[in-house]
Order: sequence, then C-alpha cells, then structure tokens
Amino acid sequence: MSGYIAYLVFFLIVALTYSIVVMGLNLQWGYTGLFNAGVVGFFAIGAYGTAILTGPDRPELIGGFALPFPVGVIGGMVLAALAALLVGLATLRLREEYLAISTFGIAISIQLVGLNFDALTGGAQGLTGIPRPLFAVFGTPGAYNLFYLVLVGTVTVIVYFALQVALHSPWGRLLKAIREDETAAASLGKNPALVRLQAFVLGSTLMGLAGGLYVGFIGYVSPLDFLPLLTFQIWAMLIVGGSGNNRGAIVGAVGVWALWTMSGFAISRLLPVHYQSQGGAIQVIIIGLLIVLTLLFRPRGLIGEAQAVSRHVR
Repeated sequence: MSGYIAYLVFFLIVALTYSIVVMGLNLQWGYTGLFNAGVVGFFAIGAYGTAILTGPDRPELIGGFALPFPVGVIGGMVLAALAALLVGLATLRLREEYLAISTFGIAISIQLVGLNFDALTGGAQGLTGIPRPLFAVFGTPGAYNLFYLVLVGTVTVIVYFALQVALHSPWGRLLKAIREDETAAASLGKNPALVRLQAFVLGSTLMGLAGGLYVGFIGYVSPLDFLPLLTFQIWAMLIVGGSGNNRGAIVGAVGVWALWTMSGFAISRLLPVHYQSQGGAIQVIIIGLLIVLTLLFRPRGLIGEAQAVSRHVR
C-alpha cells in the first residue's frame, strides 16, 4: 500500500469516528436544542472505559480485565450513558447558557480525573498496550487499517440509519416539537424533561461508542487526547455540515477534519522551525474563519435541516 493510500485510510478512520460523535451532538443540539459544551468528556469516558476493560492486567493499575473488544466498547458506552444520566438529571432543567457552562465544567473535570487518577487512568502517561481487535489476523498494518476502516464505516452506517429511523418516528417528531416550543409540547401532555434526558443520554452514548472505536484503532489513550479543543472541532463540524441533518453531520466531520489535517501539514512545511509552536493557533483561526463564513453565507450549513411543512397547508 502506497503512502498516500495508507494516509487516506488513516484519515477516513479518524474522520468517520468523529462523524459518530457529531451525529450524537446533532441529536442533542440539532434535533432537541441541548447545548452540550462537554462533548469531549463523554468521548473520553467511552475511550477510558474501553481501555480499562480490554487492556492487559497491570499490577500497579486498577482494571486490565482483558475482555473482548466488543464487550469493552459496550462497557464504555454504558459508562458514558450512566455519566450522561447523572449529568442530565443535574443540569437539563437549566437554561441554554447555564447548561453549556455546566457541561463544559464537567468535561474539564473528567479530563482532570484522567490526568490525576494515576491508579486507574495511568495519569499523564496514559494507558498503553491496549489490544487492537483481530490485529494478529492481518499480516501488515496496512491490511489491518483497511479492515478497521470497513469496521468503522459499517458502524457509522448502522448509527446513521438507526438514527434516521428514530428521528422519523413519533419520538423524533417530539424532539423537534420540544426544541421549537417546549411549553406547547407540555400542554399536549408530553414530558419535555424526560424526552430531553433521553436525547442527551443517547447522544452521549454515541460519543462513548466513538471513544471506544478510537482506542481500538490507536491502541493508546491519554488525557492529551481529550482537551477542550476537540469539543470546538466537533461543534465546527456540526455547524459547517448543518445541524438537524445527519448527512450534514457526516459531511461536516469529513470536511472540517480534512481542512484541519491539510492546514497542519501546510503549516509544518511552510513555517520556519522557530514558529512551529504557533502552528496550532493558526489552525484554530482557520477553522474559526470557516465557521464565520458558513454562518454568513450558508447559515443552515452545507446540508442543513430539511424544511417540514404540514400536509394540511395548501
């Protein structure tokens, strides 16, 4: 496999993994109006949960149960769901700006736990040697990466169609009703608080799923993987792709990640060595400009939410 194809495979694995996170955020914000500024926290819980459940036994660390990879991913999803349930019960009655501040603070707390709880997370050194599923079956890293791309692509397709079915059901229409007018939905006998909690937990569970897939591919997890910058990137993907539309979520994830990686490559080649440390700031500025241009010229995103008109309207 040539170097360009190998990098393309690597790029698509990461982009599709992030697209699952963006679809989870889209369920929360695009369909329900929940401003989750702590995306990276639930991504981290899924990643660490999978790593602890599937990693090898280490006498100095808690965990290392060496469970099969699918069990580890499901365990990470369950942990992310439980964390979202606790967070949701405590915060979902807050107004949008207070919900954003609360979830952001929770994500920072989760990252600090990963950094300082050495006995469980490995601290700043992270957890290494996490088994990659079926790695021994394939003869070369290139062949394995192709397999993992198929795996992540399949999971992405399943998540997309499962969400489409759910969002076109009465439950999905109820999400939009609560997003548009919570008081009107409550007047019809619905329970907005319960439905918002369901959407928040389900979206966060998808973020945990993506975290497990990420760890299975990288084979390593560290607190540096879960900085607030990742939440900014995920939100940029949703804004550019178009909230309220899962196709837009996937397109935004691939497009923004492509711009991020290409700008990083260009900066590493064009900037003098003594300015390389400022390259990351330039990447953030570029993504910020992309968000501004999107809001000015395509406020609904590249593939925004489809307009729904009642069949009773003439």
